[in-house]
Amino acid sequence: MDDVVWTVKSFDELTASELYSVIKARVDVFVVEQQCPYPDLDGYDQQALHLWAIKNGDIAAYCRIFTPGIKYSEASIGRVLTNQNYRQMKFGKVLMKFAINIIEARFRTSAIRISAQDYLLRFYGEVGFEDTGRKYLEDNIPHTEMVRN
Repeated sequence: MDDVVWTVKSFDELTASELYSVIKARVDVFVVEQQCPYPDLDGYDQQALHLWAIKNGDIAAYCRIFTPGIKYSEASIGRVLTNQNYRQMKFGKVLMKFAINIIEARFRTSAIRISAQDYLLRFYGEVGFEDTGRKYLEDNIPHTEMVRN
């Protein structure tokens, strides 16, 4: 992963080109690949930190990070994705570790709550999240609320 550049920025720090790349990556994974039309532009981008990795000019991995009190009473991570071309390279775990470190360093908390797609429960469990038992459909995709303390 020597040729990977990781970046974290607030919404106001994003360039137009970076914002376009972020939205394109999210649409490519969540709308096109998962065949799930949903309102990606949900009004929360402006309140998030945006964390992503660039490899070969592509967004290889991305997520949004929220301070406590925005999505949940705890800090939260969402819109977690890994570009299809980079899934075998373990970007997801590195992304989550960076996101957790950012939350602990900037927000001074280790309490994090996420809304996980059910097929990724094991993945999130491997980075310290626990199933709360709260299960629901979000945009017709089974999700489970998970926490990390």
